[in-house]
Amino acid sequence: MTGKNIVIVGGNSGIGKATANLLRAAGANLFLYSKSGEETTALDTAKDFDQIPNLPEVIDGLIYCPGTINLKPFHRISIEDFKQEMEVNFYGAVRVLQACLKGLKKSAAPSVVLYSTVAVQTGMGFHAGIASAKGAIEGLTRSLAAEWAPSKIRVNAIAPSLTETPLASALLSTPEKKEASDKRHPLGRIGTSEDIANATVFLLSSQSSWMTGQILHLDGGMSNLK
Repeated sequence: MTGKNIVIVGGNSGIGKATANLLRAAGANLFLYSKSGEETTALDTAKDFDQIPNLPEVIDGLIYCPGTINLKPFHRISIEDFKQEMEVNFYGAVRVLQACLKGLKKSAAPSVVLYSTVAVQTGMGFHAGIASAKGAIEGLTRSLAAEWAPSKIRVNAIAPSLTETPLASALLSTPEKKEASDKRHPLGRIGTSEDIANATVFLLSSQSSWMTGQILHLDGGMSNLK
């Protein structure tokens, strides 16, 4: 990854920060964005924007990390809740992708990584909002992979299960909750930011150069095993 220009939206915490640490150690040039602007360039992806400030002219890799965890029974999810899930998870990704397309086309081997969730493939109660928004991400991943293949832009997504990040802190707030979450996974533990970051770097690298349009299920076996 030496000398590669990598744009990470949501690069100040959780999976984005862990990925940034790996890429920095590998010699990549990082362009980090987040809503808070803490140690990054401020960018609110839930609002319309004409352009993203401080983008490099050539973008070799693009990672879109923002997400939500808003688990409720379906009858308690308002239309506004659904809209917010889509704004953060889907429309934000669309805005960033459109703003970065010109730079991606200038790279010799560009790669895009998006994030879905295990709840798209595996039906889970109380996940209607996030599963709907991330289902849209999976459709977008496959569609753009097909459309952008002539430009050699690879587009893949990772679909994790519960991962220990600041976003998931409320679900893991006690030792009992953490133990129960671990037990729900065939491998006996939830994911770490580093688990997802390592897969992200793989998808950005030349080691995955023949891979596009794929949804990588990185979930401790939850999606396919009992």
